[in-house]
Amino acid sequence: MFIGRDRELKTLSNLYATDKFEFAVIYGRRRVGKTELIKQFIDGKRAIYFMGIESNAKQNLENFSKSIFEFGTGIQADTSFASFQAALEYVFQLAQKERIILAIDEYPYVARASKSLASTLQLLIDKYKDSSKLMLILCGSSMSYMEDHVLAYKAPLYGRRTAQIKLLPFSFEETCSYLQNMKEEDKALIYGAVGGTPQYLLQINNKLSVEDNIKHTYLNPTSFLYEEPINLLKQEVREPAIYTAIITAIAGGASRMSEISNKVGEDTNVCTTYIKNLISLGIVEKEMPYGENTSRKTIYSIADNMFRFWYRFVLENNSIIVRGADDLAYKRIEPYFTDYMGKVFEDISAQYLWKLLLTGKSPVEFTSLGRWWGNDPRTRSQTEIDIMGEQDKNTALFAECKWTNEKVDLGVLETLIQRSQLFPYKNVHLFLFAKSGFTKGCMDRAEELGNVTLITYKDILKIMKQ
Repeated sequence: MFIGRDRELKTLSNLYATDKFEFAVIYGRRRVGKTELIKQFIDGKRAIYFMGIESNAKQNLENFSKSIFEFGTGIQADTSFASFQAALEYVFQLAQKERIILAIDEYPYVARASKSLASTLQLLIDKYKDSSKLMLILCGSSMSYMEDHVLAYKAPLYGRRTAQIKLLPFSFEETCSYLQNMKEEDKALIYGAVGGTPQYLLQINNKLSVEDNIKHTYLNPTSFLYEEPINLLKQEVREPAIYTAIITAIAGGASRMSEISNKVGEDTNVCTTYIKNLISLGIVEKEMPYGENTSRKTIYSIADNMFRFWYRFVLENNSIIVRGADDLAYKRIEPYFTDYMGKVFEDISAQYLWKLLLTGKSPVEFTSLGRWWGNDPRTRSQTEIDIMGEQDKNTALFAECKWTNEKVDLGVLETLIQRSQLFPYKNVHLFLFAKSGFTKGCMDRAEELGNVTLITYKDILKIMKQ
C-alpha cells in the first residue's frame, strides 16, 4: 500500500508535464521510501529505471545497458554499451523524439565506481538540454555524497538540476494513515517506537497490540528491527563503533558536548565531527533555546524515534532478548514507556500547531517553533517551556504537553502562565496539550482567561484526519 508523498508526487508530475528537459535530485536516508516514490511516479509512463549496485563500473554499465535495451525492445539483451557516455547519449537522443524518464537509483554506487560519470552527465546535459525531452532523476541514500557531489557548489552537476527533493520520514498524520486499523492511543505509541520511516512501519502488524508488535520486532533476535540501527550505521559510516558510543551516551542522558565527550572518552573536537554526521543523517538533532543563538547552551538529542527507542530500551536488555525472554524484556520497558512518550507527544503537538498554521486556524502566525530553557530570575532556578513560537516582537504562543493518564489540572496552566511572563510579549496565546483531558478547574480558568486553548490527544487526531 502506497500512502502519503502527495507533495513530492505533485512536484515530479509538474516537472514531467513541461515536456522539456528536467533534472530532479531525490535523496534521503535509507528505508525512507525513495525507490517506492520513483516507482509510483513512473508507473504507466515511458521510463528507464536502473538501480546501481555496490560493484565496479563494468558490472553497473552492463546492468544499465540491460535496462536501456529492455526499455527499447521489451526483451533482455546480453550486449552492452562501450561506455556510460555512449549509453547516456543514446538515451538523450531517444528523448529528442518523445518524453522519457531516466531514473538512476542509488546513484552514489555508480558514481563512485565510475569517477567520470558526473562530468559525463554534465557534458551531455549541456549538449542536449535545449533539444531533449528527457526527465532525469538521480536518487541516492548516501546523504553526504548527494549533498557534496551532486548538490554542492563545487560539484560538476551544480546548477543543472531543476528540482531537488529531500525525502523525510512520514509525519504523525501520514503514519496514522498507515496505522488506520489500530486503536487511537496505539498509533502514538507505535509512532514513538518506530517513527515515520516507511520500511519500519511495514514491520508493524495493525491487528496486534503495541506490546505484541514490540515483542515481534525489537524483542525478537530474528526480526528486521532487532539490529537495524547497527546495520544502518555500518552502511553509512566508516567507524560505527564510535557513532554507537555517541548515540548511546545521548540516549543515556548526556546532552551537552562536554558530557557526551566524557562518556565516550574522546576529545570534544572529535565528537563534534561525528555528531555533525549524525545530524546530517537525521539521527541526532542540535537544539538551542528558542530565540537564542548561544553555543554554550547547545544540547543534542536523538531525533529519530526508532534510534531513540532502540538505544533507550533494546540495547540495555540485549542479553535477555537473545535468550528469547521477550516477556521479561517488555516488563522492563513498560514502566518507562509513558515517560519516554513525553518528548514524542511534544513532537506530535508541534505538528498539530503547524497544521493549524497551514490551514489558517492558528491564533498566532508563528514563523518557527522550538523548546526554550533557561533561568527563572524570580525563583533562581532552571525552567523550561515545551513549545514556543513567535509571530513578531509583540506576539507569541507558549505550550505545555502532558502525556499522562491523569487529567491536566489548574496548576499546570498557572505554571505555563508564569513561564510565559518571563518574556516581554504583549499578546500571548497559551496551549495546553493533554493525553487524557483537563480538570474542571483548569477548563474554567482557561475560559475565564480567553487566550488559552485546551487540546486533547483526540482533538489532535480529529484535525489530522481532515
